[in-house]
Amino acid sequence: MAGGELIAEAVAALLRGKPDALLGVATGSTPLPVYQALAAQVRAGSVDASRARICQLDEYVGLPAGHPESYRSVVLREVVEPLGLGADSFMGPDGTAEDVPAACAAYDSALREAGGVDLQLLGIGTDGHIGFNEPCSSLASRTRIKTLTRQTREDNARFFERPEEVPHHVITQGIGTILEARHLVLLATGAGKADAVARAVEGPLTALVPASALQLHPHATVVVDEAAAAQLALADYFRATYAAKPHWQGL
Repeated sequence: MAGGELIAEAVAALLRGKPDALLGVATGSTPLPVYQALAAQVRAGSVDASRARICQLDEYVGLPAGHPESYRSVVLREVVEPLGLGADSFMGPDGTAEDVPAACAAYDSALREAGGVDLQLLGIGTDGHIGFNEPCSSLASRTRIKTLTRQTREDNARFFERPEEVPHHVITQGIGTILEARHLVLLATGAGKADAVARAVEGPLTALVPASALQLHPHATVVVDEAAAAQLALADYFRATYAAKPHWQGL
């Protein structure tokens, strides 16, 4: 089963047991197969997502809410609408707020008041960042404003007409905030992510590789294709573990 379908089935299983689950979603091209597979299940009637709630992982600072590349717009377009949900099922930080630190604190509080995130989908940057927690982010960090690295801005420039349009600042759930989700699922594909995946999974726990914080979580799942797994020293062991996984255990 492809990674997107595998994760979509895990989300569907969660919704069957908890119809109003709060799902944390990531943006970018990597998670699109997850959302497409989940939407296909909804259309086929194999899962009811009508009570699901969706929350953002991060947001650009300064882009109008209606800007096509604001993450609010992206999540509404790629997740909320295909699942047949309304805007009232969605929550995210206000990247246009005059008082950005207050907006960050408000979103962090809103996540707790909503009962916490049940499943948070994550991608990983080529430098090992999760959300927009760039290298050397505090492993205890909360939702806050961050300055993007040049590499991240270059990686995201493909979504904008001109590279200079990529904002310099973002609001992101902090690593400490992310770790409060009940289940973390990181999806990575392609050879370009192999080094980051290996350092996150098998390297030391370090702020230099923010994704290594997943090693602290009691229920973190990393789903990769063969190219992204190419630098894992224990790849054979991980394959054997998955092959022997009891059916009842799920993802």
